[in-house]
Amino acid sequence: MAWRGNNHLAWLLPMLGIIKSSPILVLGTTVLTLFSIMSDAHAYESDQYTNRTNSVADSLIPIDDQVNLAIQKILHQKRVPQTEKAFAQAVYRELGGIYWADKIERWAARSPTVDKYPQTRHKSIYRSMPVWATRVNYVFGVGRTIRVNGVLVGSDKLGHFFSQGYKYFLRELRAWSEEKVLQRGAFVENWLFGKFTTGVYSNADLVANYEGWRFYQSLFRDQVTPGKSAILTRQDARLMQQRPFTLADHINDYWDEGLNPSYNTKSLNKRLRQAILALCDEYYEQPAFFIISDDAGLWKKYQHIGLKDARENRFETICDKPTMSGGMTPP
Repeated sequence: MAWRGNNHLAWLLPMLGIIKSSPILVLGTTVLTLFSIMSDAHAYESDQYTNRTNSVADSLIPIDDQVNLAIQKILHQKRVPQTEKAFAQAVYRELGGIYWADKIERWAARSPTVDKYPQTRHKSIYRSMPVWATRVNYVFGVGRTIRVNGVLVGSDKLGHFFSQGYKYFLRELRAWSEEKVLQRGAFVENWLFGKFTTGVYSNADLVANYEGWRFYQSLFRDQVTPGKSAILTRQDARLMQQRPFTLADHINDYWDEGLNPSYNTKSLNKRLRQAILALCDEYYEQPAFFIISDDAGLWKKYQHIGLKDARENRFETICDKPTMSGGMTPP
C-alpha cells in the first residue's frame, strides 16, 4: 500500500513491520501519526546542552506580560467565569491547547520579544543521531531554548506548565489524591509525551507540569506561593486580579534539562553522553554555566513527583571523570 500521509513520517513504515505483533505499540504509533498530522508544531524535546555560554536576553518580563494580558482578557469578558474550574479552563484556552505545541509556546517561538539560543530544529545536540535512538525527534527536531529568570528552558516547558498543569488541576478537582495525580503525570511522560515516543523521560517536564498545577491552584488560593495571596479576589461580588502573575514564582534550575537531565533509553543515553563529552572544553572554561547551585534542595522538593535519577548525565559528572592516567575518560 502506498504511503499517503505526511512524507516526513515515512520512516514509521518499517517500524510497523517490527511492532505489528503488539497492539499497544501499533496504537502508540497510530496516535503519534495522528498528532503529527493534526499539528503544524513539530518539536518535541529541547536542547539546553549546547550554546550555554551564549549571551541571550532574559524573557521573564514578556512572558509574564503575555500571561497577565490573558488573565485580564478573561476578566473583561461579558460573562466572566466564576469558579476555579471555569476560570482555569479559560486560561488554558487562552494559553494552552490540544496540540503538541501550545499557544503560548508557539507565541514564544515566534515573538521577537523572546530572545532565543541558536539551536534550532535540526541543529542541536541530537544532530546526526540515528532514528532508533532519537525516535520522533529525528523527524521533528527540537524546540527553541530561551532564558527565563536566569534559567535556560525549552519553549516546550511553557506548554507543559499551562496544559499539563491544567490537566493535573482538573484531576485534583475530580478528587484524585496527589499521589494518583502525580502517578498519571509520570505515566504520560513515560509513554505519549516522553520515553516511548522520543526516547526521553524528561524530569524537567514533570517539574514544569507540577509547577503549572500550582499556578492553577494559586488563581483562587492563598499561600500556594509562600507569602503570596491568590492571584484573583472578589470585590463586591466582582472577580478581580489582585496581584500579577510571574513565572519567577515557579521556575528554577530543575526546568533546565542540562542541569536536571532526562532519563533516556540506553541507545540514546550512550550517544548523548558522547555528545556532552565533546562540549567539555566549554565547561572547563566557564563551569558556572554548567553547575546547579541547590541540587539537594530541589531534589528533595520534587523527588515525589516521579523524577528518575539521571544526574550521571550532568557536565560535571561526565567531564570531570578521571582516568587511571590522570586524564579524562569518555562515558
